[in-house]
Order: sequence, then C-alpha cells, then structure tokens
Amino acid sequence: MSPASFVGPEGLTAEGLEARLEVALEAAVAAGARLMQRFEGALEIETKSSDADLVTQADREAEAEVLQRLRAAFPHDGLVAEESGEVATTEGPCWYVDPLDGTTNFAHRFPHFSVSIGLYSSVGEPGLGDGLLGVVHDPTRGETFFGCRGQGAWLRSPRHGERRLLVTDTDALSRSLLATGFGYDRARGINIEEFGYLVRRVRGIRRPGSAALDLAYVAAGRLDGYWEYGLQPWDCAAGVVLVREAGGEVTTMRGRPWTLRGPSVCASGPALAPALRAELAVARPDGASA
Repeated sequence: MSPASFVGPEGLTAEGLEARLEVALEAAVAAGARLMQRFEGALEIETKSSDADLVTQADREAEAEVLQRLRAAFPHDGLVAEESGEVATTEGPCWYVDPLDGTTNFAHRFPHFSVSIGLYSSVGEPGLGDGLLGVVHDPTRGETFFGCRGQGAWLRSPRHGERRLLVTDTDALSRSLLATGFGYDRARGINIEEFGYLVRRVRGIRRPGSAALDLAYVAAGRLDGYWEYGLQPWDCAAGVVLVREAGGEVTTMRGRPWTLRGPSVCASGPALAPALRAELAVARPDGASA
C-alpha cells in the first residue's frame, strides 16, 4: 500500500500517515509476541468491574510495548489506552489502543484475541474525530489487518502474503453470517432480544469474543455484518476504519452517524445494512437511544 496525495486533519500528510501506520504495524506485532509468550505460560488474572471483566499481566505488558513505541515516534500525538488510562490531547491526532481485545478468551486459553490500534483526528474533543488508520493483529494466526483513510484495507498473512479486503455484497439476511457480543452487565440482558430475534432470520450468528476481530472479519468478507452495544472507543476504533476502507457501512444500530463515544455499532456491507438495521429495530422497538 503506497501513500496517495492526502492532507488530513491537523495538517497530517500522506507521508506522516504512512509513517504512523508502519510504527503501528510494528507495535501490534511486537505486542502480539508478548501476548503469545504469556498465553503459553502461567497467567495472573484479576477482575475489574465484575467477575466477567478481566485483566491479566499480559494486557499491561502488551500495552506498554505499544505505548512505548508510539510515544517514542510521535510524542505529540494523543493516547487513549484501555489499561493505563492515558488521556488524549486535543491538539493533534489521537491513538486508541486495546492491547488485548478478547481478554476472557485469552484467560481461558481460547485462541481468539487481538491487538487493536486506531488513529483518529482530534476535532477538538477526543472520541468524535475521523478514523485515519487502523491495525488489528491476530497473533494466534499471524494475521494483521490494516488500513489508512483513502488507501483501502488490507490483510497481511503468512499464507497469502498481502491482499486487499472487501466487504461482501450479501443483500439478504437469510444468506448472512453475522457476529455480535454481550456486555459485562449481564443483569440488564442487553442484546438478548436482538440475538434471539435475528438468529431465526439469518444463516448463522457467531459470538467470537473480540470486537476488533469481528470488525476486521466484516472488512475481510468473512462475516456479512456485526452489531453490539456499549463498546469502548479502544474496542472498535481500528476495526471501524477497516470496515469503511473495505467498502462497508458503519452506523449506530438505529442508523445514526457512528462515533467512538456512541451507544452502539452496526457494521456490514452496504447491500445488507438497511435490512440489518430494520430487523434490529423490530427486535427492540424501545431502543431509540441505540
């Protein structure tokens, strides 16, 4: 992928964007190597907000690997990271880092998790900017999904080298394979109605447990669509860039413009998007805030 003529927010040039992509790719792969070292060894597991909300020493080590590289290369960029609580600046582009998306999978030795790194413009308030680049690295498969604004989305893998990603052109839910997820607040039962309603109307629904990889799989055409409530900015920052650069559509579940601080995400190819949002609205007619 070569730079195009691009001048982005805060005067970020194509060369500046390409330099950030290269560092993000290196950081994601290095963090993934750290995760695999821990994945195959002893784990120290702690809980955060609930017994279902976990953190391991691997999260912190992988995050330190990413942040050290980003700070050294781009000291004036903002940073928002899941574990360290970094606060973004409003003066330049801002990184959103999830060093281990799929911690529950990781803690149970289920081999499906990822490192997610996204870069967004600041537009004066963190969480409301435009996606500039995204990197999602799957260390168990050696696959790295990446993309830059206006440059498309790509997959780099040991089996296939590098190839461009495109969302599917599926236009019927009955022929679709979807993915979703469930938040940590199980008592509220959010998304149970949607899942139960849609599972009878689609070819299949998967719940793999890594939002970043779910979105990367939509971009790669492995999934036709994905929806979820209540994600944090670092969960989906990179993946949304990938879907959009692969020709997909990302909104809230009610079709409103999506932002990093939004209540939900709904991603698919443009042919499926109207039907997916319509059925989600039928499943939860009182979900106007979604």
